[in-house]
Amino acid sequence: MPTARQALLDAAFRALGDGPWRTVRMVDVATLAGVSRQTLYNEFGTKGGLAGALLRRAADGYLAGVDRALTAPAPDRPAAVALWTVRAARQDALVRALLTGDWAEGLPRPDHRPGPRGRPGGRPPPTPEELLALVRDRMAAVSPGVAAGRCEIALRLALSCVVVPVPGDDAADSRALRLVREASRPAVQQGAGLSGPSRTAGGRSHR
Repeated sequence: MPTARQALLDAAFRALGDGPWRTVRMVDVATLAGVSRQTLYNEFGTKGGLAGALLRRAADGYLAGVDRALTAPAPDRPAAVALWTVRAARQDALVRALLTGDWAEGLPRPDHRPGPRGRPGGRPPPTPEELLALVRDRMAAVSPGVAAGRCEIALRLALSCVVVPVPGDDAADSRALRLVREASRPAVQQGAGLSGPSRTAGGRSHR
C-alpha cells in the first residue's frame, strides 16, 4: 500500500496531466490522494516543495531505468542507456525537461536555491549537468572495459534525439540504437567529452 507521500506525488502527477501546474491547487491534490490538506503540508511544506519532490521522483525513476539498462552486455551498455534516455524523455515531459533544461509551458520548475536543512520538500532535483554526470559516472562504474568516450558519445547522441525527437515507433528506436552503436565505436571515441556545452531546443547551453 502506498505511503501518504507516494499517494500525494501520484495525485500531483495526475493533476498535472489535467492542466498546467499553475492551476493545480494543494487542496485538490490532497483530495485526489485521499489525505488531509495538513498531511500534504506536513510532507512538502509548500507547493514549491511538492513540485521539487515531483521532479526528484522523475529524476530517480529515470536513473533507475539507467541502472536497468546497464545490466546489458558490456559492449551494448552505452547504446542501451542512450535508448532508454530517448524513450524516458518521450514518455515523461518532466524527464525531458530535467535532461535538457527546456521547461515547457505548464510544467513545474525546479528551485535550485539552497533550502533549510530538513525542509519538507527534500533535496532539490538535479540540474541537467548534474543528472548527466550521474549517468556518465554510473556507466563508467559498471563498464571498466568501455572507454569513457563511448559513454559520453552515447549520451550526446541520446540528448540530440531528445531535443529533436524521432517518430515514436519501434523502427525509429531500432535506427536510433544502430546509430548510437556505430557512432560510439572505439575508433571514433577520441575527442568526446561532457565538459563542452550541450545545446537545448531553445539554443541555450547547459553550461
